[in-house]
Parts: sequence; C-alpha cells; structure tokens
Amino acid sequence: MAASELYTKYARVWIPDPEEVWKSAELVKDYKPGDKVLQLRLEEGKDLEYCLDLKTKELPPLRNPDILVGENDLTALSYLHEPAVLHNLKVRFIDSKLIYTYCGIVLVAINPYEQLPIYGEDIINAYSGQNMGDMDPHIFAVAEEAYKQMARDERNQSIIVSGESGAGKTVSAKYAMRYFATVSGSASEANVEEKVLASNPIMESIGNAKTTRNDNSSRFGKYIEIGFDKRYRIIGANMRTYLLEKSRVVFQAEEERNYHIFYQLCASATLPEFKTLRLGNANYFHYTKQGGSPVIDGVDDAKEMVNTRQACTLLGISDSYQMGIFRILAGILHLGNVEFTSRDSDSCTIPPKHEPLTIFCDLMGVEYEEMSHWLCHRKLATATETYIKPISKLHAINARDALAKHIYANLFNWIVDHVNKALHATVKQHSFIGVLDIYGFETFEINSFEQFCINYANEKLQQQFNMHVFKLEQEEYMKEQIPWTLIDFYDNQPCINLIEAKMGILDLLDEECKMPKGSDDTWAQKLYNTHLNKCALFEKPRLSNKAFIIKHFADKVEYQCEGFLEKNKDTVYEEQIKVLKSSKFKLLPELFQDEEKVLSPTSATPSGRVPLSRTAVKPAKARPGQASKEHKKTVGHQFRNSLHLLMETLNATTPHYVRCIKPNDFKFPFTFDEKRAVQQLRACGVLETIRISAAGFPSRWTYQEFFSRYRVLMKQRDVLSDRKQTCKNVLEKLILDKDKYQFGKTKIFFRAGQVAYLEKIRADKLRAACIRIQKTIRGWLMRKKYVRMRKAAITIQRHVRGYQARCYAKFLRRTRAAITIQKFQRMYVVRKRYQCMRAATIALQALLRGYMARNKYQMMLREHKSIIIQKHVRGWLARVRYRRTLKAIVYLQCCYRRMMAKRELKKLKIEARSVERYKKLHIGLENKIMQLQRKIDEQNKEYKSLLEKMSNLEITYSTETEKLRSDVERLRMSEEEAKNATNRVLSLQEEIAKLRKELLQTQSEKKTIEEWADKYKHETEQLVSELKEQNTLLKTEKEDLNRRIHDQAKEITETMEKKLVEETKQLELDLNDERLRYQNLLNEFSRLEERYDDLKDEMNLMVNIPKPGHKRTDSTHSSNESEYTFSSEITEAEDLPVRMEEPSEKKAPLDMSLFLKLQKRVTELEQEKQSLQDELDRKEEQALRAKAKEEERPPIRGAELEYESLKRQELESENKKLKNELNELQKALTETRSPEVTAPGAPAYRVLLDQLTSVSEELEVRKEEVLILRSQLVSQKEAIQPKNTMTDSTILLEDVQKMKDKGEIAQAYIGLKETNRLLESQLQSQKKSHENELESLRGEIQSLKEENNRQQQLLAQNLQLPPEARIEASLQHEITRLTNENLDLMEQLEKQDKTVRKLKKQLKVFAKKIGELEVGQMENISPGQIIDEPIRPVNIPRKEKDFQGMLEYKKEDEQKLVKNLILELKPRGVAVNLIPGLPAYILFMCVRHADYLNDDQKVRSLLTSTINGIKKVLKKRGDDFETVSFWLSNTCRFLHCLKQYSGEEGFMKHNTPRQNEHCLTNFDLAEYRQVLSDLAIQIYQQLVRVLENILQPMIVSGMLEHETIQGVSGVKPTGLRKRTSSIADEGTYTLDSIIRQLNSFHSVMCQHGMDPELIKQVVKQMFYIVGAVTLNNLLLRKDMCSWSKGMQIRYNVSQLEEWLRDKNLMNSGAKETLEPLIQAAQLLQVKKKTDEDAEAICSMCNALTTAQIVKVLNLYTPVNEFEERVLVSFIRTIQMRLRDRKDSPQLLMDAKHIFPVTFPFNPSSLALETIQIPASLGLGFISRV
Repeated sequence: MAASELYTKYARVWIPDPEEVWKSAELVKDYKPGDKVLQLRLEEGKDLEYCLDLKTKELPPLRNPDILVGENDLTALSYLHEPAVLHNLKVRFIDSKLIYTYCGIVLVAINPYEQLPIYGEDIINAYSGQNMGDMDPHIFAVAEEAYKQMARDERNQSIIVSGESGAGKTVSAKYAMRYFATVSGSASEANVEEKVLASNPIMESIGNAKTTRNDNSSRFGKYIEIGFDKRYRIIGANMRTYLLEKSRVVFQAEEERNYHIFYQLCASATLPEFKTLRLGNANYFHYTKQGGSPVIDGVDDAKEMVNTRQACTLLGISDSYQMGIFRILAGILHLGNVEFTSRDSDSCTIPPKHEPLTIFCDLMGVEYEEMSHWLCHRKLATATETYIKPISKLHAINARDALAKHIYANLFNWIVDHVNKALHATVKQHSFIGVLDIYGFETFEINSFEQFCINYANEKLQQQFNMHVFKLEQEEYMKEQIPWTLIDFYDNQPCINLIEAKMGILDLLDEECKMPKGSDDTWAQKLYNTHLNKCALFEKPRLSNKAFIIKHFADKVEYQCEGFLEKNKDTVYEEQIKVLKSSKFKLLPELFQDEEKVLSPTSATPSGRVPLSRTAVKPAKARPGQASKEHKKTVGHQFRNSLHLLMETLNATTPHYVRCIKPNDFKFPFTFDEKRAVQQLRACGVLETIRISAAGFPSRWTYQEFFSRYRVLMKQRDVLSDRKQTCKNVLEKLILDKDKYQFGKTKIFFRAGQVAYLEKIRADKLRAACIRIQKTIRGWLMRKKYVRMRKAAITIQRHVRGYQARCYAKFLRRTRAAITIQKFQRMYVVRKRYQCMRAATIALQALLRGYMARNKYQMMLREHKSIIIQKHVRGWLARVRYRRTLKAIVYLQCCYRRMMAKRELKKLKIEARSVERYKKLHIGLENKIMQLQRKIDEQNKEYKSLLEKMSNLEITYSTETEKLRSDVERLRMSEEEAKNATNRVLSLQEEIAKLRKELLQTQSEKKTIEEWADKYKHETEQLVSELKEQNTLLKTEKEDLNRRIHDQAKEITETMEKKLVEETKQLELDLNDERLRYQNLLNEFSRLEERYDDLKDEMNLMVNIPKPGHKRTDSTHSSNESEYTFSSEITEAEDLPVRMEEPSEKKAPLDMSLFLKLQKRVTELEQEKQSLQDELDRKEEQALRAKAKEEERPPIRGAELEYESLKRQELESENKKLKNELNELQKALTETRSPEVTAPGAPAYRVLLDQLTSVSEELEVRKEEVLILRSQLVSQKEAIQPKNTMTDSTILLEDVQKMKDKGEIAQAYIGLKETNRLLESQLQSQKKSHENELESLRGEIQSLKEENNRQQQLLAQNLQLPPEARIEASLQHEITRLTNENLDLMEQLEKQDKTVRKLKKQLKVFAKKIGELEVGQMENISPGQIIDEPIRPVNIPRKEKDFQGMLEYKKEDEQKLVKNLILELKPRGVAVNLIPGLPAYILFMCVRHADYLNDDQKVRSLLTSTINGIKKVLKKRGDDFETVSFWLSNTCRFLHCLKQYSGEEGFMKHNTPRQNEHCLTNFDLAEYRQVLSDLAIQIYQQLVRVLENILQPMIVSGMLEHETIQGVSGVKPTGLRKRTSSIADEGTYTLDSIIRQLNSFHSVMCQHGMDPELIKQVVKQMFYIVGAVTLNNLLLRKDMCSWSKGMQIRYNVSQLEEWLRDKNLMNSGAKETLEPLIQAAQLLQVKKKTDEDAEAICSMCNALTTAQIVKVLNLYTPVNEFEERVLVSFIRTIQMRLRDRKDSPQLLMDAKHIFPVTFPFNPSSLALETIQIPASLGLGFISRV
C-alpha cells in the first residue's frame, strides 16, 4: 500500500511543536510522490505549509482513527509512534480520568496527585481471579497476573516499579503488596501480611523525605521478596535496600526536608516519654531547617509518629528499642547544632560545656571531653610513630557531618535487619514475588555520584527489559509459526561496559581512591585519556575539565566530577567511632559491631540484604594486606555487586513492569505536561517497547474477531464455513502487499498502519451505506410530504364544493319552508272551527257526567263516614292497648337511656376535661350570659304582671263606665222624676265631677303606664338584640375554638401517624440491620467452627505434603459443621464452656476480639440459662410440695371447689369467645380504612362499643345464672352421692320416691337416661367414623391435587421442550410413576406382612391361653363331661389401629437413623419419588414419640445428632447445590413442625383438630427452634455461596461479553493483552446458560418443597449477584461502556425479567436489585450533550452513586465512528448537579453482600398419621405408633 493512499485529503497527521511537542493537523490536499510541501490545516483552523525533509523525505506520522483513541493498550493502536502514545495517554488521563494504561507487557501509571477510590477491597475482589486482559489496566491486574503465574508456572515473579521521584513508585509498590496480602492471606497465626504492610510506614519514615518534586520521595531503592508456601499463602518477607541518600541527613536544598522521622520526633517532643530527648521545634535544629519547609500540607507529623510506633510494635521492636532508636535520632539532631570556633587556620575548638554536644553525649552515653576532643582532632599514623593533629573548622564540620551520616546509615541498616527478622518465615519458602521499588532515570542541572549510580542501575534494568520484550516477541512469532525476522532494537551493552567493564568508569574511580593523593581532577584526566574519542558514548564538555558526558539510552547526562571520590570512599574517623563503641548505651555499640567484619563483594548480610551504605573506617595504622580489602568496600564497588545480584534475581524470575510517569512538576491534580511526559516515556523504555512492537507485526487479531469486525467488507459469496480461509480470501483482495500481514495458527498479524487502513475502508463502506439509508429515508420523507400536500389540496376542494352544495340546499329549504307555512295556515283555520264544535260537545258531556258523579259521591261519602266511625272506635281500642305497651317500653327505654346517659356523661366529663382550659377562659362570659338571661326572665315576669294589672284596670274601668252609662240613662229616664229632687241632682253632679276627675286621672295613669311599657319593651328588645349579638359572637368564637381544636387534633394525629410510619420504617431498617449483623455473626461463628475443625483435623491427620497448584480459596469460605451441643431447656450447661476453650489452643487467623466477645456472650447465656433452670426446678419442687399437702388434707368444701373449677372453665371459655369476637371486631374496624369510622368518637365506633358492652353484660348475667345452676346441681349430686354405683341408683330412687308418690317417674327417668347414653355413644361412634372418613377423603383429595399439580407442571414443562426432549421427559415421567406405584405396592406388601406376623403372634398367644384354660378346666371337670361338651370356634374381631402420628425407635438405633436419613440420603431420589420434606416429618415424628415418653435425654440426643448430622453432610457435600437446597428445605420444614405442634396459640390457628391433638405435651423446644433457625441461616448463606460460585463464571460472559443481539456491537482492535472473546464459542457462557442455570436452581428448590417466600429470597439474592457483578465489571472495563453494549444489557435484563414473570416471582424484589444495572445501561444509551440531558440523567439514575455515574461517563467509548464521545464539560455539569446528593463514595457494589434472610411460618396441612415410610430409606427399625 503506497503512502499516497494514506496521505490523502482529510487524512490527519502529527507535526512537531515546540510547546505541545506534537500537534494535530489535517491534509487539505492529496500528497503525491515528489511533493516537497504538505498543505495542512491545524485544529484551530489555521492553514500551514509543512516542509518535508529533503534528505530523508520522511512524512509526518499519521494520526489513528478516533475509534482507537483512548485504548487500554497502546499496542492496540494502528500507528505506533511517539505522538500516538502521548495523545492516547493524555486522552485517558485528562478526559477519562484513567491513570493506568498498558503498553504491551508494561503498565504505565500516571500520578494523578489526587486520592482516587480505586484501591478499596471491593476493587481487589473484582480483580482477583480475572485474566489480565479482561479488566481495565490496574496495578491490581499486574499483581494478579504475577500471583497467577507463580501458582501456575511454579516460577518466582518480580514486579519492577520504576520512575522519577514523585511519579508514584512507592505507592504503586505499596498497593501491589496490599493486593498480595489481601488475596492470599497468611499461612500462620502471626498475620504476616499485616507485618509486610506495616513495614511501609517504618521504611517511609526513615527512608522517605520531601523533595521539590515529591512530598514523600523514597531516597533509597528497595527490593521486597514476599514469600509464599506451597498453598501460596504469605509466610514471610525479606527486604533489600540500595544506595540510601545519606547526604540528606546533613544537607537539604531549598523547599526540601530531611527524612520524615526527624520531623515526627520534633512534632511529638511534648510527649512525656520524649522529655528526656530535649527536643524542640524543627526550626531549632540545623539538620532540619536548611530547606525552609518543615511542614507538608495535609500531613500531621504527630499522627504519623503514632503510626510509625504502632508499626514498630507490630514488627516486634519493643518499646525500649524504640526509645533507643529515638535517642540516637535525637542525638543526630543535637550533633548537627554543635558549633566550632577557629583558633587559627589549621585548628578549631568547641566552647566548654557546649549545650548541644552535652545533650548529644548524654543521649549517646559517651564522655564529653573525648567526643569534643576527637571532633576537633584526628590521629595520623606513620611507619614509626603516631601523632594527633588538629583540624580546621571546615574539616571539623565535614567530620561532624560524616559522623552523623554514618550513625544514621548504620541505624537504617539495623532497622532493616530487625524488620527482616520480624518478617522472616518460620516455614520453608516455596516461592516468592519480588517488588522492586527503585529510582528512575535522573538528570539535573548538577549531576553527581548519586545520579551516576541511579542511571547505571537503570541502564542494567533497561537492558533486562529489552531482552525480555524481545524474547516475548520471538516466542509469540514461534508459537504462531510466523517467519522470524530479526528485529533491530537498541542494545545498551556498550554503555554498561563503559561504566562497569575493566578500566571502566567505576574501575578507574576505585583505582583513584587507592591513590594517596588521588583527587577528582586526576580521576577526570584519567577518564579523558582512557575513553575520550575511543568510546562514542563518552564525551567531554567544551567549557569544563571537571565533568564528563555519557550518552544513556534515555538522554545525554553531564556529570560533575567534584565529590565523586569522597562519596565513593565515604570515610569517617576511626577515633570518633571508637568513642561511640565505648558508649554505656547498649543499642549504640550494636550499630557498629559488624564494622570490623570484611565482606566479600558478592556476600550478603544474614538477612539477605546487601549493605550498600557501608562506610569504610580508616584505621590508625594501615596494613599491607588490609588495603585491598578496604578498597573493595567502596560504595561504587558494593553497588555494582548488589546490582549484579539483583539482576541475577530478576533473571531467575518472570518480570512484570510498572512505569510511573509524573504528569507535571507542580503536583497539580490531573494536569498533563506533554514535554515532561515525553521525557519520561523516552527514559523509562515505553517508547522503546513501542518501537520493538512496531518493527514487527504489532496488530494481532484472531480469525473470529477479524471476521466479526470486517464482516461488512465481505460479500455473501465470500463467507465460507471455514473462518480462516474466509479471512485469507478477503485480505488478499483488500491488501495487495502480502508483506503487510501474516497468517498464524490462530491469529492474523498486521504491520503498523494496516488496521487503520482497514478501519478506513470499513468506515467508507459504512458511510456509503449510511448515505444510501439517508437517501432512502429522505425520499420516503419527500414522498410523505407530497402525499400530505395532495391530501390537503383534496381537502380544500372538498370544502369549496361543500359550500356550493350548502348554498343550493339553502335555496331548496326556503322554497319548501314557504309551502310549509301555507299548509300550516290553512290547517289552523280548519282546526279552529273544529275545536269550537268539540268544546261545546265536551261542555254538555261534562254537565251530565258531573250530575251522575255527584250522586255517586254522596253515596260513597255516607259509606266512608260509617267506616270512619268504625275506624275511630277501633283506633281508640288499639291506642289504649298501645299506650299500655308504650308505657312499659318507655320505662325500659328510660332505664336503658339512663344507663347510656351515665356512660355519655362519663364521656362528656372526659371530653370536658380536655376543653377545661377553654371553659376557664369563658367562665365569666357564661356567668354574665346567665345573669342577663335571668334578668330578662325577671323583667319578662314583671312585664307580664304589669300587663295583667293594666288589663284588670281596663276591665274595671269598662265596667264602671257601663255602670255610669246605665246610671246616666236611668237618670235621663228619670229626669222628670228628679226635677223635684234638685238637691239630689246637685250631689249627683258633684259625684259625677269626682268620677270624671278619677277617670281623667286613670287615663293619665294608663298613658304613663303604656309609655313606660313601650319604653321598657324597646329597652328589653334592644338588650335582647345585644345579648343575641354577644351570643352569636361567643358561638362563633366557640366554633372557631372547636375548629382549631379539631384542626390541632387532626394535625397531631397526622404528625403522629407520620412519625409512626417513619418510626416503623426506621424500626424495619434497624431490624434488617440487626438481622444482617446477627447473620454475619453466625457466619463468622461458623467460620470459627470450621477453622477449629480444620485445625483439629490437621492435628489428627498431619497431612504433610499437599499437591502443588493454584489452590486459592475465597476468604469468605466457611463451613457449617459444628460438634457443639447447642443449649436448650434440657441441655447440660457444662458442655459448651469446655468446648469453647479448645479452639484457644489452636488460634485461627481471625478477629480474636470478636471470638472472645462471642465466647463471653455464650458463657453469659449459659449462666443465665442455668439460673433459669434452677429457678424452674425450685418452682417445680414448690408445686410438688403444695400438691402433696393438698393430697394430705381431707376433701372438704367439694361443692365450692367444683363451683370454682366450673367457674374457671366457664370463664376461660367465655374469655376465648370474647377474645375471638374482639379480634373479629378489630379486624372489621381495621379493614374499614376511613378514619371517620374508626375514630373513637364516631357513631359506628360507639355502636360497636355499645354492642360489645351489652353483649359482655349479658354474657356475665348468663354466666352467673349458669354457674348458680351448676353449683346447685353439684351440691345436689354431692348430697346424694353414694360410695359405689349400685347404691347410687337406689338412693336416687329412694329420694325420687320421697319427692314423688309414684315410682313410674323414676323408672321413666332412668330409662330415658340409659337411652340417652346409648344414643350418645352411637352418635359419638358415628361422628368418629365420619371424621375418619372425612380425613381420609381430605388426604386423598390433597394427594390428588398434588398429583394434578405435578402432572400440570410436567405437562407445561414438556410443552416447552422440543419433541425429542418431550418424548424423553414423558418416558422419564412414566418411569417415575411406575416407580412410585411399585414403592406403594411394596409398602402395602410390607404392611400386610407385618399384619400377618402380628396375627400369627396373637394366634399363638391365644392358643397358649386356651391351652392353659383347658388344662385348668380338665382338673375340675370329669372326663365324661369333657367328652360331652362340644368345642365351638370363637371369632375374635380385630379393631383397626388408629395411628397417632409418631415413630418409635430404640435408643441404640439413633445413629443408624441419622446415618440412613441424613448422612447417606441422596436428595435426588427423595425429591423425585417422595413427598417434599419427608426427612423433616420423620425426624419430628420421632421427636414426638420421645416427647410422648417424657424422655428428655432421648429428645436432646436426637436433636443434637440431627443438627450435627446436617452439618456433617453439608461439610462433606457443601458445594453441591441439590444437597444444600434439600437440607435447607428440610431444616425449615423441621423448624415449622416444631412451631406448628408446639402448642402455642399463635402457631395453631391453621391446624385441624387432629393436628392440635398431635402437639408436644412435655417439652418446650423454643430454644432448639432458635438453634435450628441459626442452622437454617447458615445453610442459606452456604446456599448463596454455592449459587455465587456457580453463577460467577457465567455472569460477565453471559451478561456483558456475549452478543445476544448479533451484529449490534463490533469488536474493536485489541493489543497484546487480549480480552476474552465476546463471540460465542463452544465453551463460552451465554445468557441462555444463565437462564438455564436459573431454571435448574428454581426447579430443584421447588422439587425439594422449599417455602415460596424462601425461594423468593434466594431468587432476589441471585439477581443481586448478577446485577452487582455485571455492574462492577462494567465500571472496570472501558471497552464495555458503549451505546451498543447498553442495548445488549437492557435486552439481557428484559430476558431476566421475563423469566421472573414466567415463574411468578415479580413480587420477590429481584427486579429492584437489577435497577442500578438497568440505569447504567440507560445511561450508556441516552443522549449526553445538553443541560436538559444532564437533568434527565440526574433524575433517571437515582439508584447509581455519583462516583458510578461519573465513572460510566468517563469510560464511555464509541465503538463506531458515528458515535460521539462525552465532553468533559458535560461530565463537570453532571458533577455540579449531583454535588448535593448524599450517597456512598464507594465505586463498586458489594457483590458479597447477603440480604438478611427470614423464615416466615408456613404450616403444613399434611396429617402426620397418614405419612408412610418407604422401604427405600432403610428405616425398618422404626415403627409407626
């Protein structure tokens, strides 16, 4: 394929850029061979002309397609070059927040400078056991690969972690060790994995420091070997250290710190134990203040000191040794503050009693004078004499610093030795994994001896790395049988020879160190003379004669020669060391005890660590033979030897590489500096790996993956059955140059760029297909638009024509209307004439008919009157009767209403108390109203009296006026007669005048009275109106108050109801948490038991050599076996404490605090049980004594006792009835949910209460009457009771005869009594036979129902099967039916045999008795009588035995029962052929018989043996689902039987009367129910673990990887780390595999008769496991986060939901457990662009945490070019919207979580007496009772 084919228009390339290193651009014009310039357009839109190199004519590197950007493995990129690698790392780091990336066999780790939630134990569990390519890149994946290869290949492993300071090497190594510690566990009880992890804080405190690049930089290299035994569990570790940076002890650059331990000591100086160290602030000491940065942000040195001390304690460094270490470190700090004063240029002195030196000497236990003398002097030895020479101030300071460095280096080595001793394995090491945390390639402005050694080590490691990569490539080609072509790669052996070969740099350095007057300058000249112009890798700087340049594999580095000799020799004065050796402080001489030992170059310390920082002590007198030995101990020589040893170790192991990259120098989180990244990529060998891969065939596809991806490029005729041949044919057409690809055995190998070319062809093909689809859709849309327009035109035409038609219709209607008006007018005239004639006729008819009707009415009226008279008379008579009846009823009603009124009064009083406060408030107003009302009444009375007076006066006045008038008339009439009597007239006139005056006075009084009355009436009316107004106001206030009270009561009720609901929910949550905690404790307890049993078995069996192999077990694995005797009411209290002490002899690696708490709690429970048992025994003894005393007393007051017993029985029966009625009423009230009905003041509520009280009163009255009658009968019975039955009837007859004259009454009474007895006995027998028949019929009906259901299930299952399987299933069913019939016939035959044997035995007994009887009669009867007496055969009828539902067995047969029924029982045969739960029923029937015999030992022994037997069989076959399910079902059924037949009312509601007769009578087994419940919980947890182990391998493959909907998702190119193929092979699990397994689980549980509620809980747990594992893998796999995979997941979930519907399990809560997975799939499919989309996502994904949502969005990867990536801004928007959501920060779901299980009571309708024991169980030694 020519370059012109790739460098076409719109092709994207990378061009160099000084700022961004590489910049992306797009070709504007096609490239043609010979062009000198490329026309490009940058991403920001700027056009550019890129000039090609005329010499090389090298084109800029091509950019990979967007679909390949962000790949997990850099080798998956089609174009493998530096810009592609850099861009891929940047996209993953910045956009996806992914810090790990594979580069072939290398894991590239970029330091995020931020804490990420990807190192928890859940992540460790997710990576455990997974293939390296199946999960996203992670340090845990590398650790798992090393662990797996160690177990599989039986070969030691190494993890090499390298990188710059601050790149995260130490953290990566720490996480790798944490992974090994977590997944492997410890082989001993010493918790070695904790010690291995605890070594990190110690080594960090004494070997790490803050630098300008890293706050926690390791200033030494270390190689930790983690040892494993044959079962691959950690048994120990060993640490080697390399090149400690001692100079940091005495000098720190700006913004740097000394080692952490010094600052931790200063921060803890105020502690009481540190007072003697006399420490202070870090700024006080010279050795800690030089960097000017004593504090690290976010680090508390005091807390770190606590962690360091705890780690030392864990590693066995005692407190005294710790204080010794701290004394030495404090002494070093005080030594740094020692100051010198110059006497002259060649001598100096220390001031007398210098405080820092005094403190140093006190802490070190040395003499002040000696130390101060030798700090200012040195001893020189010549051939003849030795003399002491003073030294200058500068030399004294250097000597002081050298001493401090030497002390610290020896202390460092001593601590490393003790750490190794603590980590030393007591068991023989089988294999190990080494973790190398070593410095990366370094280059600074000034590079000295340390950088030289570091870069030398990196050269060696890079050589080993290149060879390993080259070897892997060669192995891959040979395995695939690809023609091997030599790949040219960079070999850095010349550079290594330059450094370490003979006459190399190190050799010359050691030689110069031997010279008496050797210096850095002479050494530099020797280097120039030896290597300059002779070695291409060695150069001399132009402007310097004290430096040299080496061309390393990563870069050129210039080294300054100054200080090389001094650092290589690392000298310290011997006299100062001698002073320290003479110290009284014991620890200090220990540090220097190995000083005089001479080590060979390749030897190591006993701990296996090479002491690289060993210092050569100059002796007083040099010896000829000692000089060579001393020179061998130079730092460079030691480092070279230790490096050789390290390389030998690494070459003997399988290496795994982790390259740590520092993204920026400012420690900004998730900030990527391209320049710094490229430097490190070049230095760490990643680009070299890329180059080696690119030189061969970097892209590799399996034939199936290639076919799936590029199926779109093939035509139908090209597709053959042979995938390999199909791929070959297609590739030959697509790529003409055959050198660009090779066909291997299983893979196709492509050269660089070919996959991109294929992707381009595929994208073009898909784009053309999309254009065709768009064309078709647009044509369809235009056709739809045309049809719509045509339809609109037709509609307009229709409306216009309709309008014209309506106008014509209107004209026709008007014409017709005119004709209609004429018609109606003519009709009106004719109708008027007709109506006149009709009215006249009707009037005549009305008069005639009225006359006739009136006559008839008169006659009817007379009859009616007579009827009325009769009615009234009869009504009067009826009313008289009615009044009498009414009076009686009214009296009764008054009595009843009085009673009700009293009750109402009580209620009103109660209610009055509630409103007492409001009455107090208005008591004054009420009094005022009452007074006003009284006043109004009084005034009304006065008004009435006045009116009466006024009326009386008017009457008197009228009478008087009438009299006067009569008098006047009489006077007028007699005026003539009165003429003569004038005197009399005058007197009369005077009287008239007086009367007139009185009349006027009366009238005036009347007027005044009327005025006053009107006024008073007006005032009264006004007052009444005012009072009415006040009364209305008071009423409104009262109504407001009542309304407020009602509202407040309603609010209080609502709040109380809400609180009740919330508290109920909270209590439910607390109950679930408590239940979960309890079940976890049970799980832990069972694990402790299993550990104890395993240890006991190991002690007994002493299995020495297990088979090698990968035998990892889950840390949560446990067994349910226990040999303990569980406590109950009848158990012995001494057993458990004794057995609980045994495990302490052999401690398991468990949480001992939890174990001790459990042991203490068990002991307390045992003591409490013992006290209760003693109290129960005391009560029983008291009851026995009281009973004995009562028996001794004479039987007195029999009638009263009988009365009391009758009363008690009656009360109990009545109490039960009342309870039942009350329960029914409460149910009825609760069923009516409306609060108006159930409210206490509601009418319905009152009526029900009244009914209840009236019924209870009536019952009380009736009870008293019945009790009185019964007591009278009893007293009469006692009075006439004789001593025997014969006298009873005679005395009774005598008494009756005394009472009655005739004896016929007594005889009739006796006859009736006997008749009643006979009838009653017949009735009882008939009733009993009827009940037996009814029970048998019910049993038959139940069995027929079960058989019918079974047949229907089988028929439904058969219908779902294919025809062949259907025939096989029907045959299987027929065989099962015949087997059942055979078993039934065998059981009947056995029964008949037993019956025959029993009859034979009875016959023998009867024959023997008859023989004895005949012998006895022969003795008394003569022989003649015997001959004459005929012998008549006797027929003895046999009564049918009535079984009691019990099974009898002998005590010695108990073990046989447990063995046959539990240990050797096969669940498959029992589940198919017998009733579900048969073993549980048999065991309970045996317990019933033991309870019937009142044998507590038998009950205890049987239950204990049963529990232990179940545990044994589960331990033996605990990984078999059928076994665990079978015994879970039977344990629950046994538990339900113990509840159902316990005799407790709560469990007897659903029992039949016959079942109630079978209740336990002697023992309360409630405690054993708890033990069985705990056992059921353990079995359930074991069942869940078995389910998980079976489902775990299927879930990821079936739910994620397998393409259920074929062709939706394409396979993307993969790199060296091949993922598991998503194409379904023969051994691949699919969704159908999961559903088949679920069907298998469900059918097995149903066959075993498991409770439906328990099945629902199991299904819920299964679906939770499926959802959690799927979601966790989705969150850890970038290639699975795509739109098409979301569709696949949703389809798979819908299939699981369909399965739930088919099994009627939708209400089990299983669907809700899949909600997080469903929302994750929806999140993959929804639109992810706008703010509306963000809002929709936030509202939709309520079951996902914020971390999970962001993780899915970060991982979202387009599979095709048409999908769009999620923008970083959109993810930020989501995070902003979800920042207030309070959810767990945990990323993964807890796949090991087990929901708390409950066992709802499920009584059985099966009658115990109908259960038959099949002979197949081998239980012939037990018999039915």
